[in-house]
Amino acid sequence: MDYMYNMTFEELSGDYSQERDPDNVVLCILATDDEDVKDVALQIHFTLIQAFCCENDINILRVNNTRRLAEMLGGGGKQSGGEPMDLHCVLVTSPHSTSWKDPALTKVNRFCRESRCMDQWVPIINLPER
Repeated sequence: MDYMYNMTFEELSGDYSQERDPDNVVLCILATDDEDVKDVALQIHFTLIQAFCCENDINILRVNNTRRLAEMLGGGGKQSGGEPMDLHCVLVTSPHSTSWKDPALTKVNRFCRESRCMDQWVPIINLPER
């Protein structure tokens, strides 16, 4: 895995810049498919990312369908050259210090906090097929 794509919460328009301030990261989405479970390198990568996020109070969600995630984020999971995007790790950033005032981010924050209270430190969301 060579890339981590960052996107701002305000604009899901395909700006996959890698130059974001890590202090603005409000959510880390880790996406896998069934075949990724056996990928040892990816699992080690996820472990390191999760440790970093926990240490820096960044909420983490796991989703189980990278193709569906790509559809939801727009672009169908393809880069401009037709190459598939690596969406195993998506960092959602917000340049505003009031990011948790956004209703959607508030719900995600509450969901993550409630999951941690039930000893589920990295909640898993099953993305349904269309």
